[in-house]
Amino acid sequence: MSPQQRPIIFSFFSGSGFLDLGFERSGFDVRFINEFHKPFLDAYKYSREQMGIPEPKYGYYHGSIDDLVTGEEAGHLTQLVTKAKKEALTGFIGGPPCPDFSVAGKNKGSDGDNGVLTRVYIDSIIKNQPDFFLFENVKGLWRTVKHRAFYEVMKMKLQESGYVLTERLTNCIEFGVPQDRDRILMFGVHRKHVVPELSNDQLKADFHWEREVKFAKVEVLDKSVWPKISAYKENSKRQMPKHLAKFSELTVEHWFKKNEVSKHPNSKHHFKPYSDKFKTIQEGDDSKKSFKRLHRFRYSPTAAYGNNEVHLHPYKSRRLSAAEALAIQSLPRDFQLPPTMTLSDMFKTIGNGVPYLAAEGLATTIRIYLKTL
Repeated sequence: MSPQQRPIIFSFFSGSGFLDLGFERSGFDVRFINEFHKPFLDAYKYSREQMGIPEPKYGYYHGSIDDLVTGEEAGHLTQLVTKAKKEALTGFIGGPPCPDFSVAGKNKGSDGDNGVLTRVYIDSIIKNQPDFFLFENVKGLWRTVKHRAFYEVMKMKLQESGYVLTERLTNCIEFGVPQDRDRILMFGVHRKHVVPELSNDQLKADFHWEREVKFAKVEVLDKSVWPKISAYKENSKRQMPKHLAKFSELTVEHWFKKNEVSKHPNSKHHFKPYSDKFKTIQEGDDSKKSFKRLHRFRYSPTAAYGNNEVHLHPYKSRRLSAAEALAIQSLPRDFQLPPTMTLSDMFKTIGNGVPYLAAEGLATTIRIYLKTL
């Protein structure tokens, strides 16, 4: 298939591009990037330069999505989308910032600054009518009553504007990510590409969300399978229990070795130890909100490194390095963040990102489905 025939992607809330990388490496042409926070956008550009990925054909837009929907740049975006749709199937992808829908976050819902961005993203889809779209957000949007009501209104607006929808609460660990991370995913395709009578239920069957899933969520999240708390000793050596062999790629230690985190360009990028607690938390004790020490032979809790969350290295008396956090997000070894980026921005963009293997699995699923249209 020639480059002109690859599905074209407009990416919003792109961060440093974890989701986009999954699409780039699954046969999509990511042409337009939108990110409001300049350090994240700079990191996006830097990572692609290091990996030898060409710049997007339609460029980078540093600014708010509001400007692309109702502001001065709205006409420009519409022109680009119209142009792209004449070449190939064109889609929007994005995960609006989610603290307002997170039970552990601000929980302000659709009235919060970030909640408003969800509405604007949906409005951008309705206005520009891409052939398909992907929406990603935290499970709180689906499972909290007041947020679910808002979400259902957004779905209704999308259906009224011509889209057939399918959704799934997905845990990224299903795709081989060493992390317990739930996300609500919604995929929509415009009715002009499907039979008129296609229902949401039929789209779900045709789309096949589980196509690229590697692990059964119920099985791998069964806590009885995994090691319990172990005594902490700095730089200790341990053998992985034999019964974990089939799940070895879901362990923190597997990814540390796979990505050679000690040699990674971001290996020295970590906050300095500041508390005696760094030496007292047992390996695998992640029961509290903060000072969670990972277990080398388990998967990680959700990679949330902002606010008061502190994730400790399994067998070192310090917090995780950026290289280790990138590994937990299942990024390829050659993905790196710029050395000039602040530690706060590094860990924020890592924690905000869609784990790479989940992005790749999802993109592949979408790519296979689009071939049926």
